Amino acid sequence: MNLSRLESLVGEENINKIKKLKVLVLGLGGVGGYSVESIVRCGVSNITLVDGDTIKPSNINRQIIATSRNNNKYKTKEWKKRIKRINPDAVVNIINTMINEDNIEVLFSDNYDYIIDCCDTSKVKIKLIKECYKKNIKVVSCMGMANKMDATKIMISSLDKTETDPLAKKLRSEIKDKNIMKSVTVIYSNEKPIHNTMLGSTAYVPAVAGLYITNYIINDVIK
Repeated sequence: MNLSRLESLVGEENINKIKKLKVLVLGLGGVGGYSVESIVRCGVSNITLVDGDTIKPSNINRQIIATSRNNNKYKTKEWKKRIKRINPDAVVNIINTMINEDNIEVLFSDNYDYIIDCCDTSKVKIKLIKECYKKNIKVVSCMGMANKMDATKIMISSLDKTETDPLAKKLRSEIKDKNIMKSVTVIYSNEKPIHNTMLGSTAYVPAVAGLYITNYIINDVIK
């Protein structure tokens, strides 16, 4: 994979650091998909994809993997094919399972440099954050991006410094431990959610959140 344009910005040593990363992505929806796309194009060559869901027509407006031709196919398998087209040398592992509190240990069967949390379930997020803290694994967790219209309101901070976001508030109230909250990098929006009868979503808000995750990881690696 030709990374000459990125290497001109960060240098060969940092390119090698990026290539050696092992990253797990939990949740391949609107946010997770754009994070996978961008992190692979930055040179991450060992990635584990976790999602048990299939592609649905309602995904097309915001999920980069979804098209009119791959409806009902598993997101993990479609992503593996796409990554291999981008970087044939990439090592792509898939865990084609919906993660819950009972099976979350499957995420720790290997040693990862970063875990990207784009799942929708607050209980799973809480347990994942606590386990990553115990195991000293860097986790980047995305908060709620549904019912938001303004991508300029998206921010990067630690969990203890979030504001407005209802999901972040719930996580803080459940986790309580300030040391754990300070250890978690989160992507969140301080835009007040639009109250609606269903979870609405744009193409660009989840996309920007996913790109922010990659932005954080790459800059964290190169310092």
